[in-house]
Amino acid sequence: MRQRFAIIITIAVVVVLLVVLNAVSYVSNEQKPDEEFNPDRSTFNAGATGTLAFYDVLSESGRKVVRWREETQALLADENRDKYPSTFVVIGRTRIPFDEDEVHSLLKWVEHGGRLVIIDRAPDPRLLPVSDKWSVSTKTEVLPANNVHPNNSEEMTAGVAPARPSLPSTLTRDVETVMPSRFASTINISTTQSASAMAKERPTATPVTEENEDEDEEPPPPPPPSLPKNSNASPHATDYTPRAPATYNNPVLKSPAPVAQIETTKGALLVDYPHGAGRIILLSDPYIVSNGGIRLADNLQLAINVVAGETGIIAFDEYHQGRAAARNQLVAYFAGTPILWMLAQGALLIFVILWTGGRRFARPLPVAQLDRRSSLEFVASMAELQQRARAYDLAIENIYSRLRRLLVRQAGLSHNSPRSEIASRVAARSQKLNARELETLMRECEEVINGAQVDTGKALELVRNLRRVERILGLRMRSRETRQAAEGLRETTI
Repeated sequence: MRQRFAIIITIAVVVVLLVVLNAVSYVSNEQKPDEEFNPDRSTFNAGATGTLAFYDVLSESGRKVVRWREETQALLADENRDKYPSTFVVIGRTRIPFDEDEVHSLLKWVEHGGRLVIIDRAPDPRLLPVSDKWSVSTKTEVLPANNVHPNNSEEMTAGVAPARPSLPSTLTRDVETVMPSRFASTINISTTQSASAMAKERPTATPVTEENEDEDEEPPPPPPPSLPKNSNASPHATDYTPRAPATYNNPVLKSPAPVAQIETTKGALLVDYPHGAGRIILLSDPYIVSNGGIRLADNLQLAINVVAGETGIIAFDEYHQGRAAARNQLVAYFAGTPILWMLAQGALLIFVILWTGGRRFARPLPVAQLDRRSSLEFVASMAELQQRARAYDLAIENIYSRLRRLLVRQAGLSHNSPRSEIASRVAARSQKLNARELETLMRECEEVINGAQVDTGKALELVRNLRRVERILGLRMRSRETRQAAEGLRETTI
């Protein structure tokens, strides 16, 4: 019992320590704010780096927004096309990177008319395919340190001038100024044409003679591009006009060159360009749509124009933010709390207890065999056996032998004393017994024990008289005799 008490105390102490450690870790996690150095751009995050406010604004304004928690291959499913988004939004650095199959599926979805919106300072280059001879890349000059507070707008925008739209379009509608952070990257638009191809396309220089040396005749302007037959497009249409193709096989004529919609002193901040029948939009600063920066200037209006520029379902990528739908909903609900660790530690503790209790640390001991029968069961069994065998002499012998020992002790004589002397002395001391009757009873019992014939009625009468003598004399078995009788019964049963 002392060993078990020590084990119980040890288990209690371990459980208390586990609860205290989990509580301390939980409090520390709750007090830790968002960091711009390691942001969480999920629409589930209500912190400064999250996008929950932007998601709620779109939802409350009546737009169809969903949290996409599946792989991008599901965008190409043929069934239930009405339930699939027309705009797919990827914000910030994802916790789970895109693999090759997902990139291929996403770009194929864009080619079929989808609208891909990427809001990141350093987006995955695979999500920015080349458009004809043009390529888009980003360059970050200042990286956020681990001591930058994203909820402090003055610290995030220190030394940054508001940016203005460079072209009027649906992306910049009702936008006067945009306030990016000082960590916004610059979008570079470059051509992928090789030097040899440029040399071939470069016109040969015409030698200047003395006759035309002073002439400033300008070459004729190139003819405007021819429009498709039965096309309603204006010859003066700009490149930034939103594309509205009827089908993928018959798109409206449009330049493949990327268009810078908003520019800062360092370079472009917002760029869009076509890809197949769809379009790719790149915004180089997630702070504009985050909870900490969406309220500045016209950041909210720009975010709505970029994301909700077309009708249909708007899907925010949550699968690559580490919140996939394939995860257990109960586990996802308790994610970030110490509940899961407490359950795991409790299961481990129970396993250790069961494993320890099932092992032997000493020599094997025999299993204790407990006698579940009572003394009355033994007496009843012996009485039934004696009755069936008609062994009345044995029953009388068991009772008379004990009574004779008590009578000899009561009379103060030896065991070999005659019956008459024992009976006379006991009767003299008790004054309630007749010496002759007691002697007769003793003689009849001894005759039955020695082999005299006796029937059931006579045996019951003798036993009844023996019990009456015990009651008159007040003879009871002493504790030692009781213990010896119990041990005898135990040995007999074993």
